[in-house]
Amino acid sequence: MKGRKMLLLALFSIALVFSLILPAWVAGASAAVPLPDDHSINHLAVDSSSLAPTMALNTPQGNVTPMVAAGWWHTVGLKSDGTVVALGGNSSGQCNVGNWMDIIQVATGIEHTVGLKSDGTVVAVGQNGSGQCNVGGWTDIIQVAAHGGHTVGLKSDGTVVAVGRNSEEQCNVGSWRDIIHVAVGSIHTVGLKADGTVVAVGDNYDKQRNVGGWRDIIHVAAGGRHTVGVKSDGTVVAVGDNEYGQCNVGNWTDIVQVAAGSRYTVGVKSDGTVVAVGDNDYGQCNVGGWTDIKQTPGGEYYHTIAAGEYDTVAVKSDGTVVAAGPEIELGKWNLGVIKDAFIISSTAGGSVPTPGEGVFTYNAGVVVRIVAKPEKGYRFVNWTGDVDTIANVDAALTVITMSDNYSITANFEEVPPLNWALIGGIIAAVVIVGLVIFLVRRKRAA
Repeated sequence: MKGRKMLLLALFSIALVFSLILPAWVAGASAAVPLPDDHSINHLAVDSSSLAPTMALNTPQGNVTPMVAAGWWHTVGLKSDGTVVALGGNSSGQCNVGNWMDIIQVATGIEHTVGLKSDGTVVAVGQNGSGQCNVGGWTDIIQVAAHGGHTVGLKSDGTVVAVGRNSEEQCNVGSWRDIIHVAVGSIHTVGLKADGTVVAVGDNYDKQRNVGGWRDIIHVAAGGRHTVGVKSDGTVVAVGDNEYGQCNVGNWTDIVQVAAGSRYTVGVKSDGTVVAVGDNDYGQCNVGGWTDIKQTPGGEYYHTIAAGEYDTVAVKSDGTVVAAGPEIELGKWNLGVIKDAFIISSTAGGSVPTPGEGVFTYNAGVVVRIVAKPEKGYRFVNWTGDVDTIANVDAALTVITMSDNYSITANFEEVPPLNWALIGGIIAAVVIVGLVIFLVRRKRAA
């Protein structure tokens, strides 16, 4: 009878061990969050290491982000309904954009205008003496840029195409790879890479291409003969022609976006105010009183501020336009409300199926449902970034209330694998102890 008791004790010990181990294993293995019943809205795939080309696409809600572009003698505005308006010189038909529709970006050269459509194709009007408007065959484009006599397009795979004047090899961008943003000067072209470095081709008479040592850059702009870069810490660097002080940006801080005119530079600060240096013969740098110039989703593609030859123009968050320089009529434009941007990404081991990953825009006050879904072998950890209005940063299924531009990341970690050797050793030890006790008791009983 005692032997049977000892055997039962051993078996009970084994069961006890499993009762301690199995719940933890099951909890780790079942960390995945089920998808919600509702259909997630359309989303964009994003490499969490660099929120790059995918961010150029427009928002799932179908509302185009208003933006402006400034040429030498004409200015173009993109409205929230995808139509385009233009004002200024039209000697080459560069303002003939009244029939354009479904446009998501615009760019301007000296006497030509370029528009990117939502399907990735490109249209252009105006001066075409150097072939700068020969963009009809372009596809899969996510950003367009223009200046001088050439036009550049960034493709979704990070490669770049260019047409137009190539006298200084400013169109020799065919070998570029891993580009996330392009900027075009009068006769040079600049590319920002995903790793924060910068490349450039074209004229270098004023050293405007001397960007090889730049690091940690998040936005670039190209002027007449100078190049400007915004660093991730909000400071600004510039190289090239500085005859008018257009490169005197070393003391700028808290900058989120820059634009480069022919001989001047403007910068938008995170609080929506604007600073400027350089040529001010036409009042193009008189921006000191501007406020509420809002950074847009995918700011490297959608410019809320533009600098041309003589005019500076910017879009306010309510869609109205302010201008400095001769074209004061621009102040009558209303391009549509700029909504709050919501950038979502994830670390390895999971995804965000609702609302998706990429750039989204919402009206202020909207409550957005967010769901993080771990992959097999991973579990959700938390949300990080701009999380002040997230209901529960530790919950895989929660909500965020929009009241500004936000960028958040869903973090996942790998579930530690079970140590079967250790578990087997514990089980063996329990069995051996049980058997020893059983044999000892049996021997005593004999």
